[in-house]
Amino acid sequence: MPVFSVCVYCGSRDGARTTYADSAEALGRGLGAAGWRLVYGAGDVGLMGRVARSAQAAGAETFGVIPQHLVDWEIGKTDLTTYVVTETMHERKKVMLMNSDAVVLLPGGAGSLEEVFEALTWAQLGLHKKPIVILNIDGYWDPLLALLKHVIDQGFADASLRGLWSVAASVEDAMDLLRSAAKAATE
Repeated sequence: MPVFSVCVYCGSRDGARTTYADSAEALGRGLGAAGWRLVYGAGDVGLMGRVARSAQAAGAETFGVIPQHLVDWEIGKTDLTTYVVTETMHERKKVMLMNSDAVVLLPGGAGSLEEVFEALTWAQLGLHKKPIVILNIDGYWDPLLALLKHVIDQGFADASLRGLWSVAASVEDAMDLLRSAAKAATE
C-alpha cells in the first residue's frame, strides 16, 4: 500500500511571527512521526525549508516539486527522497496535488493562495476529493476565511464550497484531521 502523502502549501519566507516557523517544523515532525510523505514545493528557504528539514529529520519521505525558474530563488532542496524540476508553475501544482492524498495550508503569500485556490477549485469541479486543511496559526488565515464566506454569501459559490476545507488552529488539530483522512483512505 502506498504511503499516505500530504501536500503542504506554505511560504518561502518565515513570516513575521516565530509561531509560523515553529508550526512548520512541528508539522514536518508530525508527518515523519506518522510515517507519511511530505509533498511540497522543494524550496529550502522559509517555511518550505523548515517543514522539509523537520520532516526529513523525523524520517519522512520527501517529494519536492519546483519549476526550473525558481531553483535558484527558492534554493531547490536537492537532498529529498524525490526531487522533480518542472517547466512551469502550473505543472508544479499539478504534480504536487496529483501525488498527494491531502493538503495542508500553512501561512504563506500569493503563491500559497494560488495553490490552495487551485486545489479548492479542482475539488469544487469534482476533479479530486482530497481533504484540504487550512492551518490557521494565530488567526493568520482569518481574512481568507472571511473572504471565502463573503464569496458564498454573495452568491458566487454554492454553500457546498464550505465543505471542501477544514480549519485547524494548531498543528495537533491538523494532525488529527489528517489521521482521520488517512484512516478513511484505507477503509
